[in-house]
Amino acid sequence: MASLQPGSDTSRAVGARGKDAPLSKRVRRALIGPPRPLDDKGLFHKVTLVAVLAWIGLGADGLSSSAYGPEEAFRTLGAHTYLAIGLAVVMAATVIVISIAYSRVIEHFPHGGGGYVVATKLLGERAGLVSGSALLVDYVLTITISIAAAGDALFSFVPIEWHSLKLPIEVLLVVGMIVLNLRGVRESVLVLAPIFFLFVITHFVLIFIGIGVQRDHLVQTVSEASRDCRAGLATLGVGGMALLFTHAYSLGGGTYTGIEAVSNGLAIMRAPRVATGKRTMAYMAASLAFTASGLLLCYLIWNVSPVAGKTMNAVLAERFVERVPLGSGFVVLTMLAEGAILVVAAQAGFMDGPRVLANMAVDSWVPRRCAALSERLTTQNGIVLMGLAALAALIATRGDVRYLVVMYSINVFLTFSMTETSMCRFWIGERRQRRDWWHKIGIHAVGLAMCATILCITVIEKFSEGGWITLTITVGVVGICLLVRRHYTSVARTLERAFEGLEKIPEDAPFVAGQPDPSLPVAVVLVGGFNGFGVHTTLNVFRAFPQHFKGVVFASVGVIDSGVFKGEGSMEALRERTAAALDDYARIGRRLGIACTTRVVIGTDAVEEGEKLCLAIAAEFSRPTFFAGQVIFGREAWYHRLLHNQTAYALQRRLQLAGLSTVILPARVSN
Repeated sequence: MASLQPGSDTSRAVGARGKDAPLSKRVRRALIGPPRPLDDKGLFHKVTLVAVLAWIGLGADGLSSSAYGPEEAFRTLGAHTYLAIGLAVVMAATVIVISIAYSRVIEHFPHGGGGYVVATKLLGERAGLVSGSALLVDYVLTITISIAAAGDALFSFVPIEWHSLKLPIEVLLVVGMIVLNLRGVRESVLVLAPIFFLFVITHFVLIFIGIGVQRDHLVQTVSEASRDCRAGLATLGVGGMALLFTHAYSLGGGTYTGIEAVSNGLAIMRAPRVATGKRTMAYMAASLAFTASGLLLCYLIWNVSPVAGKTMNAVLAERFVERVPLGSGFVVLTMLAEGAILVVAAQAGFMDGPRVLANMAVDSWVPRRCAALSERLTTQNGIVLMGLAALAALIATRGDVRYLVVMYSINVFLTFSMTETSMCRFWIGERRQRRDWWHKIGIHAVGLAMCATILCITVIEKFSEGGWITLTITVGVVGICLLVRRHYTSVARTLERAFEGLEKIPEDAPFVAGQPDPSLPVAVVLVGGFNGFGVHTTLNVFRAFPQHFKGVVFASVGVIDSGVFKGEGSMEALRERTAAALDDYARIGRRLGIACTTRVVIGTDAVEEGEKLCLAIAAEFSRPTFFAGQVIFGREAWYHRLLHNQTAYALQRRLQLAGLSTVILPARVSN
């Protein structure tokens, strides 16, 4: 068995185009960079993130929500702003509880996947589908709301007549993020790191010094809060006061919306993943709790109120520099940092959304091509899909943050609630094996109560203000996924029935050892894993061309996708699995009385790597004919091309342009 290494001299000789590559490919390489060298033993180490970088790439999603979550909660209090003191405490506690709960999730699911994997494993496939669908919509809205809020922040210090440019600039930002993420996760995070730390520094100064400067007013405000609370109780009653507080707490749920990103993105973290993930979660929880609750207190003690065309953080910064001699430049710098980190927060949607999509593709809920990796080892189909969906949502809502935060929060807390329910069920099931189960389940029970409360109140209060749209879209995604799974299951059963038993060749059949003669006619059979479909293709070669071929070369591309690329040694394991499958085919060929050999290559693009492999085989064997199998349907529908790869047709065209005879052998599926 011979192996053609991507990035090797042979591979470059047969596949590289160099300066002769099409203009589109040269432009693509200039934008997103050259292919990753897959033969690099330290590749996985180079594309994963340490805790600090993960905090930037994923934690920014949580930290940036302080730009709109506390503001929405404070607005909801209306004239009862004295409740902001208690709300700040509860807000910080909620961040800590949810973060600890998700740290426990990381311990039990060290390969990542977040809410989709947790619900699938602990509540069943259908529950996982609901959680995964909600997450997909959630991550689209993560990108949308982050970019829209960034636009609000950046336009807070420009004249109101310039605001007509806000939406076009937001669209350009989304397009730029798509291109940046196609280059790779680590590259995009390194570019955005200075922005992240600028936000941390400016907002620490704003909150820490802001509270220090107003400490006398803070003491006075706290002392007056009890008096105002008694007056509020006299006006609203205990029930009314509790309802107002819970209402503000729930509608400020946007504050907690990025916490799950760390557990969802665990696959891109540096080993040991669990330790890196928990450290990243701790960084995010501490920074978000301080920033969100600190801003809420600052709104109160600085008497901040909404101003048209400005965010409340912009108003706070302007009042801050009236007392602290940092000048208007600090206001501009703070709002630029806030707008920029919101753009960074959109990164979580591009990092985690495609990974959820890839996990669902591996489970056949969405088209399997969504699990494919690019030559830069990014889930490019998912990145483009998430970006286009975010653009559609941005344009449809005109970038209205208050409208988007409602749509966003519903699905976030739906997945939060399902994850906490899953973990509660897990620990209930472990109660006989683990004496400390009641201690473990406690944090998840508290988290479930918090998340379910926020979810229910948000849906009830905001159903007509965007909530129904989120729920309708999520139900639609679930329906589409069910149809996709049903199609894949039906096709798999049909093929299984059609090719049942083909893998079994009688042991008493003649056996021919040795290698094919390179000067004689050989059949090059392109196959995937060892299955009845591949054996069917092989047998059809001999039926169609009896006694013609004097040897067979079984060739295969081991495709690196999201289901494969999970850690150090994953590509070597893929190569071994692919080679073992080819050896099974070779044994069948030899039992049929013909000399056989195998060739394998691994890569991210089946067509491109297959072309290189076939050209190398053609250089080695003087009279090859190439064969590939292709599933065809009795009645071709538009979705068949989307759900099933067209690798055989694409490869046939490339090889025929190279002057090589290529035959496609069909496997017909009635429908």
